[in-house]
Amino acid sequence: MSLTPDSRRARLGLGTAQFAEPRGRGGEAEIRAILDTAAPAGVTLVDTAAAYGDAERALGRSWPFPSPFSVVTRTVRLSEGLDRIEHRARRSLERLGVARAQGLLVHAAEDLHGPDGRALWARLERLKGEGLFQTIGFSAHAEDDPAALARRYNPDLVQLPVSLLDQRLIHDGTLEKLAEQGVEVHLRSVFLKGLLFMDREALPARLAHAGPRLSRIRRMLAEAGADPLQAALSFAMDRPEASAVVVGVASAAELRAVIAASHQPTPRLEWAALSIDDTTALDPRLWISSAA
Repeated sequence: MSLTPDSRRARLGLGTAQFAEPRGRGGEAEIRAILDTAAPAGVTLVDTAAAYGDAERALGRSWPFPSPFSVVTRTVRLSEGLDRIEHRARRSLERLGVARAQGLLVHAAEDLHGPDGRALWARLERLKGEGLFQTIGFSAHAEDDPAALARRYNPDLVQLPVSLLDQRLIHDGTLEKLAEQGVEVHLRSVFLKGLLFMDREALPARLAHAGPRLSRIRRMLAEAGADPLQAALSFAMDRPEASAVVVGVASAAELRAVIAASHQPTPRLEWAALSIDDTTALDPRLWISSAA
């Protein structure tokens, strides 16, 4: 079924990894411009993290007042210790300039697989119990077995990488299982670090082998009259299991382009035929490590 923009289940959220280094007043002016663009368009979910450099503090200095935004942030790694995780989560609220936030996520789901996973989760439950965070959950990769973690911890919210190119968590039933459990699902990495938009010559060296497949996918989109940005957004926002699609931008102009594309009707495409089955291409962490 093809959904119209008005009937889409998922809403756009704003990712802030690019806000890590706002570069003084000029950078914060751009952040304010992004927020000023987002709010009137109904983009009021903001996703950030303790690991994003100065992003939380920059946001705290840039909110309009009164602020229409709800914020989800993420913990530091378990390797820093349980006390540090709890202290830093409280500090995140101070840096953001808010008394409470919509959500707190374990930044790396692999921390929940370890022997201290239960103790870590208990810290999040304590913070939720104090009313500091409305929901708690985790951010995961496909390799983390998020459905099993959800059964173990019963999170309110899970954030997952799902895209037109990376459909693994759809095909293996993970999204359906989370929906059946009543877990709120936010999708991230819907552009897969821009992989769908890269010219073959611009691919990282270790992805050269994926060039022919990516070129074929772009040809299939072109033959269907579908813009890649429009197709990528439609695929994610039309997922019935998702309540939000988090998209990172570095400028108000980029956000305007995303918003405009999100208002376009869903193209008629055979979505499953556009996915790729390539572990290296689907995990940007491998692109970076292979280039070192």
